[in-house]
Amino acid sequence: MVLIFRRVMQLVGLSLSLLGWVLSCLTTYLPQWKILNLELNEMENWTMGLWQTCVFQEEVGMQCKDFDSFLALPAELRISRILMFLSNGFGILGLLVSGFGLDCLRIGEEQGELKKRLMILGGILLWLSGITALIPVSWVAHITVQEFWDDTVPDIVPRWEFGVALFVGWVAGFSLLLGGFLLNCAAFSTQAPSGHYTVAEMQARCPHLEAGNRS
Repeated sequence: MVLIFRRVMQLVGLSLSLLGWVLSCLTTYLPQWKILNLELNEMENWTMGLWQTCVFQEEVGMQCKDFDSFLALPAELRISRILMFLSNGFGILGLLVSGFGLDCLRIGEEQGELKKRLMILGGILLWLSGITALIPVSWVAHITVQEFWDDTVPDIVPRWEFGVALFVGWVAGFSLLLGGFLLNCAAFSTQAPSGHYTVAEMQARCPHLEAGNRS
């Protein structure tokens, strides 16, 4: 029963981590980190991402323009680029390392201690991936709120608001954190000593032995 529960935790943790990593990569390149709705022209909407700004007009569709210079960007966008790249890197490393530590993987199945360490390392890498995904989206959200409620800006001036990429990034970060947590819980759960199998495992692996004993 413990073995089955541990394997379920591993698979659920790895699935959540994979989902979080995919969403993190999507967040990195989505141009909707901020949105700007013009009250004077409701047919025109502006969006801003880490790499470009876009304008959507009903007559011509969406047109995007890449940022000319990295150094000319606001500090939160420059650092967000770096942190999102780190998140994606930590995420793929965590998935690969954790994958080699799965119980259902037959490679190195007798090296239980090594698999446990791989699972723990993978969980830590996924935690780092989740944290480095949550920091930039939360920072950009904080700056957006500050600018939205800035009393020094006239009310007639349009304000940037939250874009869909921020919500995708939050889901990605929490999925990575939860996935890494489940993988670490699975790694620290009770398991059979290295090189030995429980009675149930032996019967499942070698049913012919049980048949031989009965005969």
